[in-house]
Amino acid sequence: MTEQRTFQTRLLDNSHKVDGQNGAVSVPIQQASTFHQHDFDQPGKYDYSRSGNPTREALEDTIAELENGARGLAFASGMAAISTAFTLLSKGDHVLISEDVYGGTFRLVSEVLGRFGIEHTFVDMTDLEQVATSIQSNTKVLYVETPSNPHLKITDIRGVVQLARAHGCLTFVDNTFMTPALQRPLELGADLVLHSATKFIAGHSDVVAGLAVAKDKELGDRLAFLQNAFGSILGAHDSWLVLRGLKTLHCRLTQSSQSARQIAEFLKKHPSVEEVYFPGFTCHPGHSTHAYQAQGPGAVLSFRLKDGDAVRQFVENVKIPVFAVSLGAVESILSYPAKMSHASMPIEERLKRGITDGLLRLSVGLENPDDLIGDFNQALEKIHEVRHKLAVE
Repeated sequence: MTEQRTFQTRLLDNSHKVDGQNGAVSVPIQQASTFHQHDFDQPGKYDYSRSGNPTREALEDTIAELENGARGLAFASGMAAISTAFTLLSKGDHVLISEDVYGGTFRLVSEVLGRFGIEHTFVDMTDLEQVATSIQSNTKVLYVETPSNPHLKITDIRGVVQLARAHGCLTFVDNTFMTPALQRPLELGADLVLHSATKFIAGHSDVVAGLAVAKDKELGDRLAFLQNAFGSILGAHDSWLVLRGLKTLHCRLTQSSQSARQIAEFLKKHPSVEEVYFPGFTCHPGHSTHAYQAQGPGAVLSFRLKDGDAVRQFVENVKIPVFAVSLGAVESILSYPAKMSHASMPIEERLKRGITDGLLRLSVGLENPDDLIGDFNQALEKIHEVRHKLAVE
């Protein structure tokens, strides 16, 4: 019965639809740090909220159901989830990772893991041959981000999984941009899926959270041990906020994705825009791969203007989107990767990955797309006006 229901229905009709004790249709916020033990010899299910909390557990159960995994875990941030996942590795192990990856992940891998004797190699994971030839005898994890940040590059998850299994490796997938509404990596063979739940899953720019879902219980239990050891847990109230956001994930992402396509089409035709990165375009290099492994292009796109001056003029004149870090919210968010999401990446590494001073990333919210297009058009026209004025002078 459960498997026949659509994802849209499962967001609302799941194991935590109502409270088992009183029928409340909202999961209670159990704001307790410790729990009374009624029996000296047989302690209760919960003892201390770092080790387990009913509200957090409701979120963990729900995301595991939605990703079709064995165990879910809720962390204090997306990077807390990613960092804890990497501590499954040991000294002397090697991780192969997408080169076009979130700046915080790049920083963790390049500046932290090495101190513990964990080696890494960045590779273009859109090229499976390059992935295959980069796997070493000590490689333990293939880490995928697809679509990638900020160029929306697409990695064939099944292809990477096959290579990982052939070499006895685990596959981790950052699914932040897609969420389980559009892409479910565990169903494609991945071992662990990771989310910055701050983004589309919570969706309202009011909570910082991370989620992880393991395909099998053994891996989930290992990760849970590390989470408890490090204490990188999500608080009860924040867990409730994420649960509330999840209820509207499908309708939010559906509208934002539709609007993103309209805006991407507009930007593609505008003379001041040099390139648009959007997996919904048939000309996108990873379009066919994305089409078979995901249920839509998502609500994030990137576009490149001529240079940093053009970006500055555009940002100063655009009115509707907020100009900020993060993405996946009800409001549209315009970001500048060179100084925001990838600021921790050395400039030579950024340029090597095509993260130029002219690149902008847009997370499309719930505003009317015609209003957004009109706003973008007037801001782009300002660039043209300024350049024309300078040319005349």
